Amino acid sequence: MRTDVIYVDNNATTRVAPEVLQEMLPYLTDYYGNASSMHTFGGQVRKAIDRARAQVAGLLGADPGEVVFTSCGTESDNAALLSAVASRPGRRKVVTSKVEHPAVLGLCKVLQERGYHIDYIPVNAKGKLCFDALEKMVDDETAIVSVMWANNETGNLYPVLKLAEIAHQHGALFHTDAVQAVGKIPIDLSRSRIDFLSLSGHKLHAPKGVGALYVRRGTPFVPFTVGGHQESGLRAGTENVPSIVALGKAAELAQAHMDEENTLVGALRDHLEQGLLSRCPNARVNGNPEARLPNTTNISFEYIEGESILLLLDQFGIAASSGSACTSGSLEPSHVLRAMGVPYTAAHGSVRFSLSRYNTRAEMDLIIEKLPPIIHRLREISPFGRGQG
Repeated sequence: MRTDVIYVDNNATTRVAPEVLQEMLPYLTDYYGNASSMHTFGGQVRKAIDRARAQVAGLLGADPGEVVFTSCGTESDNAALLSAVASRPGRRKVVTSKVEHPAVLGLCKVLQERGYHIDYIPVNAKGKLCFDALEKMVDDETAIVSVMWANNETGNLYPVLKLAEIAHQHGALFHTDAVQAVGKIPIDLSRSRIDFLSLSGHKLHAPKGVGALYVRRGTPFVPFTVGGHQESGLRAGTENVPSIVALGKAAELAQAHMDEENTLVGALRDHLEQGLLSRCPNARVNGNPEARLPNTTNISFEYIEGESILLLLDQFGIAASSGSACTSGSLEPSHVLRAMGVPYTAAHGSVRFSLSRYNTRAEMDLIIEKLPPIIHRLREISPFGRGQG
């Protein structure tokens, strides 16, 4: 198994931080009690969950009682939207954006099949929301507005605080999928009208299989999973204690490293981006450079396929991701780039580089060295790319 990897696919998942691993290990071995048990052995596990809840709440600027632990961001997204439509049976409309994660878009498709009306907010060429369309869509029939805080493909940041205000003007609830934003930018929910916020542990150096849903105090909530009394009756099921403890520690570390994320990681991203754009003709950055995550750049290399780029980068141990996905045996451009109107010749050749605090300048220099010859080589063998550099 290869370990000498230059990993720039952190929006897909992150490495578990060493401190996080050390924090969770005792709860896989020594402290294995059930947090619901009455005895002291179980009670010390309950205290660990309470501590983790406070750590996550601290990162969000929330009260610990507003944090519900889940299995992942997808569960959190589903729980928020399904609760909203269940708690507002007279409202049969959901407003979301065309660039949401499939965790939201997939559920909206199911809700539409159940008779709900779904409005999709369009975006412009930079991926910015079209506010004129949004303000016409949200009305007194809307149960919930769901817009992501940061886009997983482009890194675009969206004005969710303002969107929450618009939703509440019409009596609607507001949810944000903040899976990519949490731990990368400062968040203070105590100053917002956001009702639900989703996050996932494996995006901020905790293990896979744990997430959280913020439910603003006083917000009506219909549980997605029912049964036991866990999570104050909001999410039944025996707690995944080791992973919850890990998420708490990861949240604590994210808060401690926030300045580094926004300065050093941002500088590495800019260095990589500028180096590639200066050496690769017919390349373009997708997204809004004025409001995006500090760790993300999405670059289209025109006239070639993103998958081919990734395969050749992989030979050098460089792990990135493509903005294209293989669906039913045919290559389809990213729904995010399609919504932005990115030309077909560029959408297929998009590559996302997403960094973390574990990346280095030397790694960025190696990518800048290895990628331009790959682009040149692929264009020379492409019927559309010959002579394009």
